[in-house]
Amino acid sequence: MRFSIQREALLKPMQQVVGVVERRQTLPVLANLLVQVRENRLSLTGTDLEVEMRAGASVEAAEDGEITIPARKWFDIVRALPDGAKIDVQLKGDRVVMVAGRSRFTLTTLPPDEFPTTDEIEVTEKVVLPEATLRRLMERTAFAMANQDVRYYLNGLLLDLRDRDLRCVATDGHRLALAETTLEKPVAGKRQIIIPRKGVLELLGLFEMGEGEASLEFSANHLRVRRGDVVFTSKLIDGRFPDYEAVIPLGADKILQVDRDSMRNALQRAAILSNEKYRGVRLEVSPGRLRIIAHNPEQEEALEDIEAETTVNDIAIGFNVGYLLDALSSLEDGRVHLQLRDAQSSCLLRGAQDAQTQHVVMPLRL
Repeated sequence: MRFSIQREALLKPMQQVVGVVERRQTLPVLANLLVQVRENRLSLTGTDLEVEMRAGASVEAAEDGEITIPARKWFDIVRALPDGAKIDVQLKGDRVVMVAGRSRFTLTTLPPDEFPTTDEIEVTEKVVLPEATLRRLMERTAFAMANQDVRYYLNGLLLDLRDRDLRCVATDGHRLALAETTLEKPVAGKRQIIIPRKGVLELLGLFEMGEGEASLEFSANHLRVRRGDVVFTSKLIDGRFPDYEAVIPLGADKILQVDRDSMRNALQRAAILSNEKYRGVRLEVSPGRLRIIAHNPEQEEALEDIEAETTVNDIAIGFNVGYLLDALSSLEDGRVHLQLRDAQSSCLLRGAQDAQTQHVVMPLRL
């Protein structure tokens, strides 16, 4: 195996793939990238047995072959080379020799047949949509995923396909985030899959807010996403996601509309004096006004008053300030709606002009 390539042309696919590789591995070969050269095309694959990422590039003076190379060392070397450097890579015995200008590096390898790759999946459904749309859906919801929860099905993001609708939903049991879009073509039937947390984070790092399209291929146990030269494959979480629609409060007729930035800034200031353990703030609503109050065990207090368009009279309710801030940060409208039913109900947040993104925050007893 042998190939030549410019540093920048090699660095881009390496950056896309190397994040999948875990620093601590149960199998030594999982610390490596699978490197394949065929017909002047270079393919790089990284995996942790749950998530697999493959990216490619064109190469020169190539001799076909394949091998696995230590991912982090190789990536760090390429990243440290000067801009514009031309890199020659050649397999010599059980070593890979890389030459760039006056620099020469020799790296160990492992046999490619030890590298576990995902076989071709049996595609049962395919959806194509702008990658900017998919990224926006995931960004508005991914923050609400659980992290290492014993309810393993919460440690990921739900993709819910229904006819012409694609929904992304995440919850950690204390809050819920939902964003949806309308597809150009309807899907054959209803389908729900849960992408594991790591796969979601890798996808978010992969997508660009450009004009490109992303192809989503669903199988019984995998999701495959194709975008240009990059192919992402993830195992799915085998579990049943909660009935999230039951969490969205019905009859939340107490509505207040506030300026998003004003509320976010007020919450950030109040959070400084909130209880560090519970992070609770109290919202008191009265006609034309929203008051935010925070206390801590040192008897310190923060009080913020902001204008609110509402006729609601005297309702007070507590929330985790971090959850409110996360929800507000993911909304894009300058004005947001907060909808409440009573002093014990969840709060529904959405943009004043955007009905496709909704956040639910559970109340907190203060």
